[in-house]
Amino acid sequence: MNNADAKERKNFFESFRNKWANEPLFSTAIALLIMVILQTLVLGFDYDSIGSWFSSWMNNWINILRNNASIGIMSLGMTFVIISGGIDLAVGSTLVATGAVIMMLIDSGPKGILINMGITGVPAFVIAIILVLLLGNILGTAIGLLITKGKIPPFIATLGAMKIFRSLTQHFMQGYNPTVPREFLTISNFKIGNLMLMPIIYWGIIAYILYYVSKRTVFGRQVIAVGSNEKAAKLSGVNVERVKTLVYTLSGFLVSIAAIVQVSRIGSMDFANAGNGNEMDAIAAAVVGGTSMSGGKGDILGTVFGMLIIAVMNNLLNLFGVPPFLREAFKGFIVVGAVLLQRKEKA
Repeated sequence: MNNADAKERKNFFESFRNKWANEPLFSTAIALLIMVILQTLVLGFDYDSIGSWFSSWMNNWINILRNNASIGIMSLGMTFVIISGGIDLAVGSTLVATGAVIMMLIDSGPKGILINMGITGVPAFVIAIILVLLLGNILGTAIGLLITKGKIPPFIATLGAMKIFRSLTQHFMQGYNPTVPREFLTISNFKIGNLMLMPIIYWGIIAYILYYVSKRTVFGRQVIAVGSNEKAAKLSGVNVERVKTLVYTLSGFLVSIAAIVQVSRIGSMDFANAGNGNEMDAIAAAVVGGTSMSGGKGDILGTVFGMLIIAVMNNLLNLFGVPPFLREAFKGFIVVGAVLLQRKEKA
């Protein structure tokens, strides 16, 4: 009986070890579970009732998810980019550029573009959102064309775009403080019950759609094929340049959605600092979630888990009173560790 129990335990640990080493989604889910348990313990249980404890725990989680929804949306696009074998360092600057444009369009002050055309309220919001989504597509496509038609390495192309987008935004927005109409804030702050869940819902819906795209569509399979072996994909009839361009178009589109969510959630944007470091957060979420930096491998659900791990870690470091600059060091250790695990897996 003891030998049987020992053998069963051995088989369990062997199975667990194999899953941990070979199934990134499994290891990421376990890591997230551990982080959630740690966060729950740190928050404590000193409450009058289970109901008040659960309410506090739930509110903390809602705040975490709301605050990270924009970066979470951007990280989904980054996942496709990295799977295709590329990188996008311009997402933070694209965020501030598209955010600035939508604020200029809907500005209720004397400089507002649409209000000076006699367009206000919901029609103005709809027009502004459509134009900003189109702008995100254009910026993303431009980067994709630089990489595919211009033959510029993704790192250089997106680094240049990052500098250009942010510099132009800061130049044109200096001394200009647009006023976001209160009605526009409803997009992210509409209450369901007594909870402001809209940014979380947007993130969840987009994640579900992109998960389906990655697993069930020809485009999803082509992205993986291009990232795995570009030459083999081309020989198989895949239009590699088209796929790569579409991946960056998708990234730009998702960043524009993130900008809309952020502006409607906060009601303002710091054009000098908004989006700074978002590219690193998006890359970190994808890599921690199991996306391979060498391309050809990744999972949207894993990226969601990775983003949650980073979000909970930031929350824990805040609760522990760790200085802001040191929090980035912890994030760096997690990313380096995730990449080292990927290299070990390939060995």
